[in-house]
Amino acid sequence: MIKKKIVVLGSTGSIGESTAKVIRTFPDSFEVVGVAAGCNAEKLGRQAAEFNAPFAVIGNESMIPKVREYAPDCRVSSGEQALIDLATRPEVDIVLCAIIGTGGLLPVLKALELGKTVALASKEVLVMAGELVMGTARKHGGRIIPVDSEHSAIFQCLAGVRNPAEIRRLLLTASGGAFRDVPAHELENMTFEAALKHPAWQMGPKITVDSATMMNKGLEVIEASFLYDVPHDRIDVLIHPEAVVHSLVEFVDSSILAQLSEPDMCLPIQYALFYPERHPGKLRPLDLAAHGSLHFREPERVKYPTLDLAYRALREGGTMSAVLNAANEEAVEFFRQRKIKFTDIHRLIAAVMDRHVNHPSPDLGTILEADRAARACAREYLEKL
Repeated sequence: MIKKKIVVLGSTGSIGESTAKVIRTFPDSFEVVGVAAGCNAEKLGRQAAEFNAPFAVIGNESMIPKVREYAPDCRVSSGEQALIDLATRPEVDIVLCAIIGTGGLLPVLKALELGKTVALASKEVLVMAGELVMGTARKHGGRIIPVDSEHSAIFQCLAGVRNPAEIRRLLLTASGGAFRDVPAHELENMTFEAALKHPAWQMGPKITVDSATMMNKGLEVIEASFLYDVPHDRIDVLIHPEAVVHSLVEFVDSSILAQLSEPDMCLPIQYALFYPERHPGKLRPLDLAAHGSLHFREPERVKYPTLDLAYRALREGGTMSAVLNAANEEAVEFFRQRKIKFTDIHRLIAAVMDRHVNHPSPDLGTILEADRAARACAREYLEKL
């Protein structure tokens, strides 16, 4: 068997750790060419040593010696260009991108320009530059396979569908986050620690806060529009507390297909790495009888105003989605630092969006400048609070 050669960008985060589990399960199927992380030098070094990866990239150059302590035979570098170099190595078959924030955009674009397969978990890549990224993939023969559980579900449901006009609606399911059962009038006093208590998934802190605000689902709405060429008014969100129906597709003949499984990120990762094949692994089967019943309801828009902000960004197009994403990242960080309240997150994002002068059909430089300006605007807003 010829091993698929993989690099994992964001290897020390929750998605990266789940990817490591999949690779351990199938050691004869995959070869790790390189791993990359932001600041966890010890974990990165241990991963490089475990998988005998010849290359590693760490965000801070001063941490290179720490990585080498654990992986002395690994070539360790740092910086944006090092990430791009790793993603574009000629021997690499699959780039799994799980970088939190905007750092994954350029490596993904460069990998797609070479016609590589990108297993994409970084929402920001498509939210910031969906038209550019999808256009690059089409032009150069690159392939994007989504790793988010919701988009993997839709991807699987659309297997064999060639005409987007056959799709009536995409239905993205949401757990509702840590505050699903908290009344809207009590949200102002919710703490960062409370926001991290997700009822179904084990994820990193930023994405877990996004789940509590529902921005995570808003970003997924934007992603879905670009991934599947479906307009905003044909993408809906449903709260599904059991978190076993990962998303659904309704077709024009009123048929609905859904993908169900236990909430374990190893499944969409395994599916993406083996695509188009399926393989038995160590994943726990879903016991529907044990669950007994499944529930769905529409989200309360007054409780989740970030969802409407995401739809607004998608409708307006241009650089507005990049601005939404940048403002949200800053707001979540301010919340983590106890500088703003939970309910200030959506207010800050809306204020930054209101001040932005949108640019239709932006190039990469314009997108990156919109991102930078939005972050500066968010910091100015914070100073006025």
